Amino acid sequence: MSAGVRLSERAGDFEFEGHRLAYGEWGAGERALVLVHGLLMNRRMYDLLAPAMARRGFRVVTLDLLGHGQSDRPPEMHLYNMPVFARQVAALIDHLGLERPVVGGTSLGANTALEFAVANPGRARALIIEMPVLDNALLGASLFFTPVLVGLRFGQPVLRGLAALTSRMPRTHFLVDLLLDWLRQEPEGSTAVLEGILFGRVAPPRSERRRIAEPTLVIGHPGEPLHPFSDAGNLAEEIPNARLVNARSIVEWRIWPARLNGILERFLDEVYAEPRAGGRDPA
Repeated sequence: MSAGVRLSERAGDFEFEGHRLAYGEWGAGERALVLVHGLLMNRRMYDLLAPAMARRGFRVVTLDLLGHGQSDRPPEMHLYNMPVFARQVAALIDHLGLERPVVGGTSLGANTALEFAVANPGRARALIIEMPVLDNALLGASLFFTPVLVGLRFGQPVLRGLAALTSRMPRTHFLVDLLLDWLRQEPEGSTAVLEGILFGRVAPPRSERRRIAEPTLVIGHPGEPLHPFSDAGNLAEEIPNARLVNARSIVEWRIWPARLNGILERFLDEVYAEPRAGGRDPA
């Protein structure tokens, strides 16, 4: 497909354990890539990457996890944890009848992909892990999200007004909307999401991560305390068939995507052709 072809998202939804989950699809074909967004974000964070990969011949599916985006937002915190999110990815794959897709995500989505891999060995052809939140991120995550949780809990009247106001604002610029999507969500659901994640299992332990056999592309960002590069580096060493890519900054893939898009395309072409042993990406 020509790089200049303009693609549109095909939106869909399905039922998961009594709740509605929303997703989007870009492109078509047998070579499928499932992407999962970051914490309190939604699938719109892939509105640039998904069509770019679809133009390269891949079918890209982006999921709104429970409590995010256009999916249901129940207030019970026990519904929000990594094993449940991993089951949602598995349910999406079943709903669409995908045959061993590549599964990946960013931050929360990265941890969800890891959880999916350890719970479903062999169901993913490969993994894309951007900015995982693992052992070295615990202090930074606690320092950042504890005040956010306090604000969500005690500032709900103000945040409801902000959510209503920002939800009426038209989507204009990708990066602006990426930030505004944090405010466009009702605070009750966001509170339950944070509480469930902070008090539950954040990621598979190291012993389980070492058993992941799928080819894995790990993308780490320097100078980012919530997603320290050391977590990405350690993960690439733990997974036997992993390779590590050093992003130049946290915004490279969102503002200057050509280099990382090229690395991802070559990785996808490789795993859909003939899987090879992993290693450190020369880029």
